Amino acid sequence: MTTLLYWLFKYVLIGPFLRATGRPVISGRENFPASGAALLVGNHESVADWLFTPLLLPRRVTFLAKSDYFTGTGVRGMLSRWFFAGSGQYPIDRTNADAAQAALNAGMEVLGSGQILCIYPEGTRSPDGRLFRGKTGPARLALRAGVPIIPVGVKGTNEYIRSISRLRRPDRVQVIIGEPLDLTPWAGRE
Repeated sequence: MTTLLYWLFKYVLIGPFLRATGRPVISGRENFPASGAALLVGNHESVADWLFTPLLLPRRVTFLAKSDYFTGTGVRGMLSRWFFAGSGQYPIDRTNADAAQAALNAGMEVLGSGQILCIYPEGTRSPDGRLFRGKTGPARLALRAGVPIIPVGVKGTNEYIRSISRLRRPDRVQVIIGEPLDLTPWAGRE
């Protein structure tokens, strides 16, 4: 059911609105794998990053998302769970080191099934658009799973959110897919 919801959100319910308002463009699409597992690692400047990145890619993208999105109560909580699960989010607890290991295990599950996983190495959104120091989890995950890291840069989503909330036409959102990073020379030396 969640797979059906993912494609329904992408092509019918949310995608057309995002395409019309954000007029997104992508560069480096040739760096995105046609098959097999891969780890997308990107910057996270806005709540819209995880909407625009999969919108422009041909395969389903799964994200590790904070578990708060899945634990609400009442009608709002139910709708939140339905939306985040259906749109390719995987709930993780971010409270301590054990939770971090559980997140890596969840990522391994996604990658082990040959899917695309996207994570943000900073661990949270950047409040001012600057990149903060990333955590080592993406490299450890890619090494353990034996998959390439594909860098993803998203530009314009912060301005997109501000413009939409003020009912102005935003600038184009840009998604840049970098060349895959092969970490196999460091395998076994995590």
